[in-house]
Amino acid sequence: MIDQLLEFDTSSFLFLNGLGTPFFDPFWMLITNKITNLSIYLVLLIWYFKLKNGKAAFLILLFIGLLILVTDQTTNLFKYGFERLRPCHNEEIVDIMRIVKNGCGGFYGYFSGHASNSFALSIYFSLLFANRYPKLKYALFFMASLVSYSRIYIGVHYPLDIISGALFGTIWSLSFFYISLKICNQFFPKVSLEL
Repeated sequence: MIDQLLEFDTSSFLFLNGLGTPFFDPFWMLITNKITNLSIYLVLLIWYFKLKNGKAAFLILLFIGLLILVTDQTTNLFKYGFERLRPCHNEEIVDIMRIVKNGCGGFYGYFSGHASNSFALSIYFSLLFANRYPKLKYALFFMASLVSYSRIYIGVHYPLDIISGALFGTIWSLSFFYISLKICNQFFPKVSLEL
């Protein structure tokens, strides 16, 4: 069963990765760049700071920092626990796939840190802004999906790496959001994190 799943994952990767063309490569390299992703959430953080008081903004900065730390460490735990080679390090397929990025990154790819971090941040900010800007969640979900797909496009992750990363990022984000609300209610009853 696991072998069939991994086979399907590899064939799905080869299909999706093979859809790329040199014309679109610069776009996907821009999307996959960590600076592009972080810039979006930095803008949202500044926006949040302008709408809320200093204490709420400080707490959100703290919770987001912890969220990223946890998703990063969980990702590394899985990568070194499962030791599944990235597609660009897999000698069986490296000659029939597209590698867009100059370097391949670390050897192991299960699961994607880009996907887990992107989804963690998009869900967290969606929940923060939900009352005042409910449609923002669609744009953030779309952006997290683009970042995640870019990892398949450039040849460094399988679809299962992406799906697992997105799932774990979402779970951690939901957990952190509700824990942060409880902490604020308990220790800072006058501070409201949501807009």
